[in-house]
Formats: sequence, structure tokens, C-alpha cells
Amino acid sequence: MNGKVNVLFILTILFLASCSSSRKTTVTKSPVTKADEIKSTVKIKKKVPVIIINTRDVLANNVVDFAEKLKGVRYTYGSSDKDKGFDCSGFITYVFKEFNIPVPRISYDFTNVGREISIKDCRRGDIILFTGSDPNSGIVGHMGIVTSNQNNEVEFIHASSSRGVMISGMNSYFVPRFVKVNRIFKN
Repeated sequence: MNGKVNVLFILTILFLASCSSSRKTTVTKSPVTKADEIKSTVKIKKKVPVIIINTRDVLANNVVDFAEKLKGVRYTYGSSDKDKGFDCSGFITYVFKEFNIPVPRISYDFTNVGREISIKDCRRGDIILFTGSDPNSGIVGHMGIVTSNQNNEVEFIHASSSRGVMISGMNSYFVPRFVKVNRIFKN
């Protein structure tokens, strides 16, 4: 019984840590960093299991098109309900659920989904991962979906605590927290 309580406690802590990067964030206009200049300096500190996401024959472009229709939905910590608002992983859960693609609910669990690719090679539909607000945490705490990589400038859609669902570029706030990009779509 005591072991079950410990597991429940740990799962609760992980859930509450989900998307921690978005809390108390102010958005500033900073220059965008070119993808070929971005190198992750984050060292993952905990072993995270590999999770397979079966996207079947769903097109990445269709998923991103749907996600972009959600711009402006407000931020609500711990929520994956469009009417209440989203946190970052709740936003991802909601988008993929529209296409009947089960995904993890917590950003941390996305650490090892799909196949890691270089940020300079990322494309629409790839999952981009960041630490929470502490770049030295070594834990994925924020995430988004790549919307474009044009002229070596990467943009992604995510749920931000300051502005809700929005598209951002790789600026001085995100670059130090960048962990990696994972490709989950075949196409």
C-alpha cells in the first residue's frame, strides 16, 4: 500500500511539473536565432523511457493546420480543455486527440518520442522540446509543434502562459532552454 502511495505522489509531482516553463513568463521581442546556430546545452538528468507514437497515415501538415486554428485560446495550467484553456502538453494532447493519435499528457514524457533530428533539419509537425524556466533543470518542461523552418528560422506553436496558444520563434528566451526536436510523422 505504501508503495502505491509513493507512486501516486511521484506521478502527481510530475504532472504538476508539466509545462512549468510557461508559468510567469513574459514575452519579449528578441532577435530570432538561426537554426544552424542553435546547439542544445541541456543535459537530460533522468532516464526517460522511449514512447512510440503511431501517427498512422495522418499528415503532419493537417495536424499543424488544426493547431494553428487554436491560436488565441487562453492558457490554463493543467488543462487540455479548449473551453477552459491549455497548458503546453494539454494543447498537444488536444491537437493529437482530434486525429485519434494517443500521446503522453506530460511534456517530460515526450523526451524520447519519435526520432531525434537536428533543429536545422526540422520541419512542420516535428515536436520541439525545452526545459522549464530553469535551463539547468535537465528536465523537459515545455513543448510545441514546429510550424515552419524557412530561411533557417524555426517557428513553433505552443501554449504560453502570457498569451495562450501562439506561434513563437527561436529567440533569446527559448534558445538556452532548447533540448531537442523529435520527428514522429513518417511524411
